[in-house]
Amino acid sequence: MDFTPLTEALASKSYEKIADICDNLLLQAAAEGVAYQDQWPYAIHLLGHFYVDDINSARFLWKSIPSEIKESQLELAAAWKIVQKLWTRDYGGVHEAIREFDWSQEVQGFVAAFSELYTKRMFQLLLSAYSTISIQDTALFLGMNEDDATNYVLQQGWDLDPASRMLTVKKQTTVTQQKLDASKLQRLTEYVFHLEH
Repeated sequence: MDFTPLTEALASKSYEKIADICDNLLLQAAAEGVAYQDQWPYAIHLLGHFYVDDINSARFLWKSIPSEIKESQLELAAAWKIVQKLWTRDYGGVHEAIREFDWSQEVQGFVAAFSELYTKRMFQLLLSAYSTISIQDTALFLGMNEDDATNYVLQQGWDLDPASRMLTVKKQTTVTQQKLDASKLQRLTEYVFHLEH
């Protein structure tokens, strides 16, 4: 089986493409009747699905993996543990599951990129869900120690009340630029001109 597209995507850090590449290769192998199960990169395939936040596909992939492979591939089991934490919304547990396994050289960069992406997703969740939050809870969500989490959010403009150890969430203002449509401006000018005369 030719895994060149997958190897190239990993090398170029195009992690958002991994799930689709693996899905297509799996379909191709099935269509050609190729025996692939012993050499299939299940851990990478699973990581690919949750990198793009497709937990349902990750769960379906897990169900299709033969039991003997699930039991024999430790990295696959570690990736599945992350999926379980994501599924149950155990936000801190996701970070723990990432840190507690010694990932292979092949997927270290992929897992690190997912960890960074997941931290950003959690930060956006905190922005949308909270107006104030404790340092302890912030650290749990972001997968950091309390000092690092505090520094991270303070750099994003949040405020800290040292007495209560509470953080005040500062909503990020989104600046929308309105495009000036020449035809609308022309109609408005004609309308104003008509009113004046």
